[in-house]
Amino acid sequence: MSAAARPYGPRLIDAALALHDNRLDVAERLLKAQLRDDPFDVKAIRMLAELASRIGRMQDAEHLLRRALELAPGFTAARANLALVLGRTGRPAEALDLIGPLVEAEPDDIGHFNLKAATLGRLGDFDEAIALYQQVVERTPNQPRVWLSLGHMLKTVGRLDEGIGAYRRALAIRPDLGEAWWSLANLKTVQFTPEDRDAMRTALTRTDLRDEDRFHLDFALGKALHDLGESDAAFAHYAAGNALRRKSLPYRRADIRGLVDRSIAAFAPQAFADRAGGCEARDPIFIVGMPRSGSTLLEQILSSHPLVEGTSELPDLPALARSRPGYPESVLGLSADERKALGEDYLRRASVQRRTDRPFFIDKLPNNWLFVPFIQLILPNATIIDARRHPLGCCLSNFRQHFARGQAFSYDLSDMGSYYADYVRLMAHVDDVLPGRVHRVIYERMVVDTEAEVRALLAACRLDFDPACLEFHKTERAVRTPSSEQVRRPIYRDATDEWRRYEPHLEPLKQALGPVLDAYPDAPAQHPL
Repeated sequence: MSAAARPYGPRLIDAALALHDNRLDVAERLLKAQLRDDPFDVKAIRMLAELASRIGRMQDAEHLLRRALELAPGFTAARANLALVLGRTGRPAEALDLIGPLVEAEPDDIGHFNLKAATLGRLGDFDEAIALYQQVVERTPNQPRVWLSLGHMLKTVGRLDEGIGAYRRALAIRPDLGEAWWSLANLKTVQFTPEDRDAMRTALTRTDLRDEDRFHLDFALGKALHDLGESDAAFAHYAAGNALRRKSLPYRRADIRGLVDRSIAAFAPQAFADRAGGCEARDPIFIVGMPRSGSTLLEQILSSHPLVEGTSELPDLPALARSRPGYPESVLGLSADERKALGEDYLRRASVQRRTDRPFFIDKLPNNWLFVPFIQLILPNATIIDARRHPLGCCLSNFRQHFARGQAFSYDLSDMGSYYADYVRLMAHVDDVLPGRVHRVIYERMVVDTEAEVRALLAACRLDFDPACLEFHKTERAVRTPSSEQVRRPIYRDATDEWRRYEPHLEPLKQALGPVLDAYPDAPAQHPL
């Protein structure tokens, strides 16, 4: 009997139940105890990799899964998990290579087809992904999560009515599927009916409801009540959903604060003066900043220009920076040739997402603000745009938004204020040491005088003005972020002051922001420590 085919023992069964219930501390303790007793238990290794993936330790997950496959090459569950991890870490082409043999070996496993479709979506092959999902639902029409995935893909390409229909089909099969309710809410255009609200409230009364369904339902019901103007009741649901989400995604403020401190110390003016060169390509346009700051709007405006291609939120730049042990200090020791090679490596990785021959492309991963100095070292001719929005409006919008992964700071108002302040602090330092290098777009100014701001944005990107950029909502392209439907409409002006409805609840946020709040849209004269 192969190692992967051995039956689960009592300890692994308990660990699997703990993973199912999201009791990650219990699962970790059981799995590590099992591996102390049997270091070659590939099932325990795979389950520990799943745990690592859930808490964002994707590199650990990859190493564990490769170890499991080294011990048991035929362990298809580990191979599928590895493909999922590779897809989520920006290597979908590698993932697809793993999935092909899985589909051939187990053609009746719907999960493999679902994984292949999701991976094709990550590669930007949306039509092929949709066709594959449709094949799956024809074969197994009562799989709510496949309908959910199909809805996501249809939404991405702008087939909104069909996407809503897919989400509704998932809910008809499983009315307490929280992610389907949140997916409808996350379109920002769906108005929930009284029957919808009653269905969500009924689902929340279930004592056996999984945490994942519960927090999705809280976020969705919060959106429904927000639309009704019931701000206090909406905030209560947002707070409940965030608190539950934070249990499984803890945020360590000291980690980001320490990275910003070290970056400010390392990237002094002389650090750049002594390190000219890098990859000279002008192709990338980086849009950085906080999530929910208008970055997708800027991407849509720029993607409406005939010389610019919109791609996605690419994970490649952070991966390259973190591949240098001891970042940020370690990158100061790179030679000009090494920095050039890193820039070229970034372009090679990003090319997987490109579908046109337009000379410029956009990478709008907001969290790249942490790596703006690194961009300067490896891609000195790249354009960098900082999308900034009023801290209370921006942070509240994040608090009302459930992110699938990657934004652990967003589930607590104090954490959010601290993160925003650190972002302002590092960007102020960049402005000091590289004056004029970053073009900043203030969201509220874009709303008030769109044409002037669009012209300035295009000039910063060294692009001639094109009228299509003012009619960005007419541009047909795939949009994968929470703002996908908002950017398919003219600018929504009322959002700038929505935070005022919730102001009585925002004191923890104001305290964490400190002087950053009063100084907006500028940085405080004394950069906050």
